[in-house]
Amino acid sequence: MPLTSSSGPLRVAVIGVGGVGAAHAHAFAAHPDVELVALADAVPGRRDAVAAELGVPRVLGDWREVLAADGVDAVSIALPNALHAPVTIAALEAGLHVLCEKPLATTVADARAMVDAARTAGRVLEVPFNHRKRGDVAFLERYLADPGIGEIYHVRASWRRRAGIAAAGWFRSRELAGGGALIDLGPHVLDLVLHLLGEPAVRTASAAVHGRLGTAGYGRSRSAAPVRDGHDVFDVEDLASAFLRLDGGVSVQFEISWAGHAADDEDISLEILGVDGGVRLFSRWYATEGTVEVFRDVGGVPAVIRPAVDGRGGDHHSVVRDFVAAIRSGAWAEHDGSLALRRTEVLDAVYRSATVGAEVEL
Repeated sequence: MPLTSSSGPLRVAVIGVGGVGAAHAHAFAAHPDVELVALADAVPGRRDAVAAELGVPRVLGDWREVLAADGVDAVSIALPNALHAPVTIAALEAGLHVLCEKPLATTVADARAMVDAARTAGRVLEVPFNHRKRGDVAFLERYLADPGIGEIYHVRASWRRRAGIAAAGWFRSRELAGGGALIDLGPHVLDLVLHLLGEPAVRTASAAVHGRLGTAGYGRSRSAAPVRDGHDVFDVEDLASAFLRLDGGVSVQFEISWAGHAADDEDISLEILGVDGGVRLFSRWYATEGTVEVFRDVGGVPAVIRPAVDGRGGDHHSVVRDFVAAIRSGAWAEHDGSLALRRTEVLDAVYRSATVGAEVEL
């Protein structure tokens, strides 16, 4: 029976130990209240290497073996997006707590089914929105509350890459990923916006998506593997641009791209405009120092303030700490995946708008 009390370490298995899954495994292994008991991955060399590095006793080839194993309380899932729903639902039905990589699912229907499964099982379902744990984001959260920038009316948010089309074949497959740049990077940026604004509802979305660079052979990440005929499709977008209308009249200009013949190169930007001031977070190549600027009038003169902010954090260790704390708290109903579901609903509206070429309501 999976752990339901605070006695003993939380016994965790990680399913999928590619780049992000390996980060999950390292974070769980470093947690003092966790025992990393198993790894599962279809690639033997990959799973064996991580297991040897971390001293994990059980190495499995199929996620179903994890769910059938004794002595597991929670699983971390870092598989291709299309597998998030079936594996998560099966794990919840087996009585396990679940940390599932973003996006929660590739469709709203699947995301809702995952949340329903968490509620029925009475288990935690979390998605690691780790960027909200950055120190500069925490600073903005405090600053917007006090002294604040007055009434917020518009937000510009983006994550743009110069040449970052994903290396893994499944990332470029609509069937396996559910989309491209938007579903890959968009959940993090959207989460930052809604988190800092206090979780307002998104009412409408108007959007366009483009997949021109990927199909023309441009924009591949320098770390991308060579194209293998028959194994390397590209039928997703490499750029998505959207305009969102939120409750209370706030508007959001939202752009996500994997590639572009432009100056942007792994730039995360968030600009929040208020009546009495504005703030901007700009992080290139995941920089954590000097990322925040505040714009206000001082004595009637426009001024730029660059506060000293420790922007560190935002790694998977912070996500794992929160996940374990949520399980230990026993307040599992507050961690049922609903927040991630709301992000999925917005991304779905963006895709629907781009498909029909008109604004859509959520």
